[in-house]
Amino acid sequence: MCGIVGYLGRDNATPVLINGLKHLEYRGYDSAGIAVFNGDHIEVVKAKGRLANLEERLEGREVAGHLGIGHTRWATHGEPSDINSHPHTDVKGEIAIVHNGIIENYAELKAWLMDKGCQFVSETDTEVVAHMLNQYYTGDMKDTLFKVLPKLRGSFALGIIVKSQPDTLYCARKDSPLVVGAGEDGTKYIASDIPAILEYTRDIYLMDNGEIGVLKTDGVTFYDEFGTVVSKEIMHVDWDIKSAEKGGYAHFMIKEIHEQPAALRDTMSPHVDPENYTIRQQEMPLTREQVEDIAGITILACGTAYHAGMVGKWLFEAMARIPVEVDIASEFRYRDPIIRPGTLCIIISQSGETADTIAAMREAKRQGARILAITNVVGSTIAREADQVIYTWAGPEIAVASTKAYVSQVMVLTILAADIAHKRGRMSDEELRDYVKELLTIPDKAAKVLEMNSEIQRFAHKHFDKRSVFYLGRGLDYALALEASLKLKEISYIHSEAYAAGELKHGTIALIEPGTLVVSLVTQSKVIEKTISNIIEVKVRGAETLAVAFEGDTKAREEVKYLFTVPKTSDLFAPMLAIIPMQMLAYYMALEKGCDIDKPRNLAKSVTVE
Repeated sequence: MCGIVGYLGRDNATPVLINGLKHLEYRGYDSAGIAVFNGDHIEVVKAKGRLANLEERLEGREVAGHLGIGHTRWATHGEPSDINSHPHTDVKGEIAIVHNGIIENYAELKAWLMDKGCQFVSETDTEVVAHMLNQYYTGDMKDTLFKVLPKLRGSFALGIIVKSQPDTLYCARKDSPLVVGAGEDGTKYIASDIPAILEYTRDIYLMDNGEIGVLKTDGVTFYDEFGTVVSKEIMHVDWDIKSAEKGGYAHFMIKEIHEQPAALRDTMSPHVDPENYTIRQQEMPLTREQVEDIAGITILACGTAYHAGMVGKWLFEAMARIPVEVDIASEFRYRDPIIRPGTLCIIISQSGETADTIAAMREAKRQGARILAITNVVGSTIAREADQVIYTWAGPEIAVASTKAYVSQVMVLTILAADIAHKRGRMSDEELRDYVKELLTIPDKAAKVLEMNSEIQRFAHKHFDKRSVFYLGRGLDYALALEASLKLKEISYIHSEAYAAGELKHGTIALIEPGTLVVSLVTQSKVIEKTISNIIEVKVRGAETLAVAFEGDTKAREEVKYLFTVPKTSDLFAPMLAIIPMQMLAYYMALEKGCDIDKPRNLAKSVTVE
């Protein structure tokens, strides 16, 4: 969840580290710091709060050298503070480290180190690692790492510099992402995410679990956990760095909302033949035989990806008639899950590095499930460990609150459900052609939804002061309501909840009082009248009512005070359109409140720790 940057080269490390950390701000953090070897000693500067605080502390202070590491921290052990910020050093100040992850056995290691006379200055688990490295230091950090890392339980991505080895940058990873970059003139970089170093190099090495990297100007050597040299190929990153910049928008989130038509089109195009209205089989992960062998589907994901998985459940069951379970990945391992023979396990993760989802995937794989990953990041842990993978070509998503990644995940699930249904004989050739023909219209219809921008902004201006907002829906609209509610609470901090509309009478309606804002999703034709009845129930109790419905829906218009409409499409495709006004509503409510929209409090983009 934190950010790591490291540099070894001929230039001054400090500006490179600060610039790299700026490109990782979207991951979420509450403090930042750097450590640079200045030719005499390792100089550490760190500050609580935003990077601007660190930059202010560096003003007028010469922190210069050709080797350094930097970090943005999101507090786990120890409150946000200057002292608890990374980097941390050993007692001599001769070893400095940055760390993403959690050391689960830090307490017992700390007790052992204190018995050895080590004095701790922070409350962090990371400082334990610095002291452990000092205790076992042999004069060669690579050898020391092979002694220390097996003693650490938990997850880690480490960047390490040593005073006595000023020509070397060390790194290691276990269950936390880390990449190595190779630049011109022997320059080397490490980073927890590619955007941090994309300005300097497009040649990237992807580190695997248990590996140690030794970076020198004349080359990079990787070792596995047994000390064997690992050969790696460079991955050349070809996406444009401008896609990770705001491009004139006030925030990344609103930029990414407006990028959704392109994201939908780019995600769909590899899989759909627009001339013959068919699905390109060479791009689909499952053969007819594999599809016929599916006895059930388990979808594992967290947060927004979990809500996409709920949409997937409706699609697979309605179209392919396959029983589907959707599990919160963080709960999956701890309930002794049952994976039956013939289970297809679909793993959904925007980053491909979500710790809980990776752990759940490994458990499902251990029990014999076939693993199909849906992710936005080529070469991510989930992509590499899955049996098959489908990519969502959404491009970099920087805002913490996911928008274009979500609609791209739903697009993939929509295509996959049709492919499986067709291969199982549940969808005829003609039905598939009609399905694909309508699916091809979705990107343009999404672009039309964006024209509601001003209307939604006016609504938000009138209602941003609400203390609570409730979202209602039935069927696919309930899955959509969950995501709409999450978007609002994530960035505006307004309390919001989503409910299956039919559950109102079972307790929820007690929360409705005059002035309560209730947002109803009304796109599912089979249950429109039922949902309208629920709207009437809250309206007569004084609620202010807003609905999202298809253009031409007169029933919803007659009963609600406010109405947002989206272009008419198949009920099954509604989640890709109806979520867009809900994303914009959350954005403008947060904007009216003056919230930090791209970096909401307490949240991080990639949740790489449990």
